[in-house]
Amino acid sequence: MTLLAVENLSARFPEGTALRDLSLTLKRGERIGLVGESGSGKTMAGLAVMGMAPEAATVSGAIRFDGLALHEMGEAARAGLRGRRMAMIFQEPMTALNPLQRIGTQIAEALLWHRLADRAGAAERALALLEEVDMPEPAARLQQYPHELSGGQRQRAMIAMALACGPELLIADEPTTALDVLRARQVLDLLRRLSETRGMALILISHDLEAVERVAERLVVFYGGDLVEDGATARVLARPAHPYTEGLIRARPRQPLPTIAGRVPQLAEMPEGCRFHARCPRRAHACTTARPALTPLHAEQGAACLFPTVEP
Repeated sequence: MTLLAVENLSARFPEGTALRDLSLTLKRGERIGLVGESGSGKTMAGLAVMGMAPEAATVSGAIRFDGLALHEMGEAARAGLRGRRMAMIFQEPMTALNPLQRIGTQIAEALLWHRLADRAGAAERALALLEEVDMPEPAARLQQYPHELSGGQRQRAMIAMALACGPELLIADEPTTALDVLRARQVLDLLRRLSETRGMALILISHDLEAVERVAERLVVFYGGDLVEDGATARVLARPAHPYTEGLIRARPRQPLPTIAGRVPQLAEMPEGCRFHARCPRRAHACTTARPALTPLHAEQGAACLFPTVEP
């Protein structure tokens, strides 16, 4: 059953369009990964779904969550869903956590705000959540401030906060950015386990294909604000159809390290047609004028490219 349906979602700023006509669906309990370079639109997609896009952005399109038309709701109604039924983990816990409040207070806050527990019940629930996310010495951590925790512990506290009200959808935006390799893998495995045990849908936003491969069943690739490829993770990584996806896969850490020529254009510089055409080894004149639609190529894969790689 579909939990989230996004149709023609766009986010426009005075200097240009950061997200262009995104259409995407997510099933209950499904785990998908949004990947792309910085500026590709993946974080903007997450913020727009949550109703947290920057004030300077003009957001248009339809967002439906469990049949509810979020795009037609006022801020008060959407705030009632945030934290309660849909939650987001931000990439830097030191800026997302309140440095003046103890960890236990911050985890309990959502439960109290949504009136799901009294203070005693919220405190008890906060402890249980820290235990669920494998926080070492959870009772002691409740009384500590963010600066007293390690990076991995702060990220676990952020996950506990997001899980407090039992959301059906969790959006994790670059949740391992500040962590070393070992702790990053632990956090990714934790997110996957929580999704599986809770039946919770998960959107993992990352520039790291290894992270997405570890967690997500489905891989969605963004470039220049456009969705350019969507398919089963194993299928896309083994047989990428879009030349940008091919470039990302080739650029994964190894020796020698290949790169994708050029850079992601700034918002004010976005070209017509396929936004990747200036960097694409397969470009033709048609790519400079025609914007390709996301086209099914396989039962588990589609790409927005005029000249995709098509494999059985």
